[in-house]
Amino acid sequence: MRKTFICGLALLMAGCSSAEPDPLLAQQWGIDALRLPAAWEQQKGDDVIIAIVDTGVDTEHPDLEDKIVDGYDFVTNDDDPKDQNGHGTHVAGIAAAVTDNGVGIAGAAPGAKIMPIRVLNTVGSGDPNAIAKGIIWAADHGAKVINLSLGESGLLSRLLKGGVLNPAMQHAYTKGAVVVAAAGNDGTAKQNYQPPTQVLVVGASDRQGQPASFSNFGAQGAVCAPGVKIISTLPTYATAETLKNTTGYGVLDGTSMASPYVAGVAALLVGQGKSPAQVMEALRSTAVNPTKDVRLGLGVVDAQAALAASG
Repeated sequence: MRKTFICGLALLMAGCSSAEPDPLLAQQWGIDALRLPAAWEQQKGDDVIIAIVDTGVDTEHPDLEDKIVDGYDFVTNDDDPKDQNGHGTHVAGIAAAVTDNGVGIAGAAPGAKIMPIRVLNTVGSGDPNAIAKGIIWAADHGAKVINLSLGESGLLSRLLKGGVLNPAMQHAYTKGAVVVAAAGNDGTAKQNYQPPTQVLVVGASDRQGQPASFSNFGAQGAVCAPGVKIISTLPTYATAETLKNTTGYGVLDGTSMASPYVAGVAALLVGQGKSPAQVMEALRSTAVNPTKDVRLGLGVVDAQAALAASG
């Protein structure tokens, strides 16, 4: 995540319930960029569980509460993974906010469920062992997609020094879960994960389909998704990210925002009955990179094409 743009009066009003399916959908440029509406005609990811391994989630948010399944808080070691930062709630909304409910935004996977796993504290920092436990717990409790938006500047590199994340991700893969991870926001070439680790790394693209200036690149088999000026859910109470903005919605930048878009598309593919290997192959083989820009990796994800891919 890069920065917050506090919502103004127009956004506050737009976030309220109305006769429109999702009042803020017009501001979600990433939905069309990923060709999600066409993909939804084929699959909505019904009941596929996406674990948000992050700062927790506002489980009572009106655009999220109907999607929540049991999670866990590995920061305070209890079963109340309430988001006390804001980052995890924003990520959760991108992946699977309630769609066509007359409130707020649409999630990338309209039928998917959200499993909140809190592993990062109020300032967005976390212990590698807690994060590894969160990944393993999610996989062992039914998550079929696990999103790791751990791409804050410097955070990911510090976490990986602990050496426990790669085995945890491998465990998740063997349990049948697709692990999707943000590339990071340092704007440099990095291979954060050990190449044998089965993880789909996601960089950020802008509205023009170009790589975001802050997005890391160079990871093996990486793809990109919208990560610039992404509107999503925020806690309806005061946190580090919401400050005085308790409208429930806001705009953030980062590979942290790109990753849950891909996690949502992965949930659609899981809903088709694809295995983790088939999900990653479909996403990678159909990604769009017409100029062969190395900063886009294999390219920007195309949800419609991925769902149409065989295998």
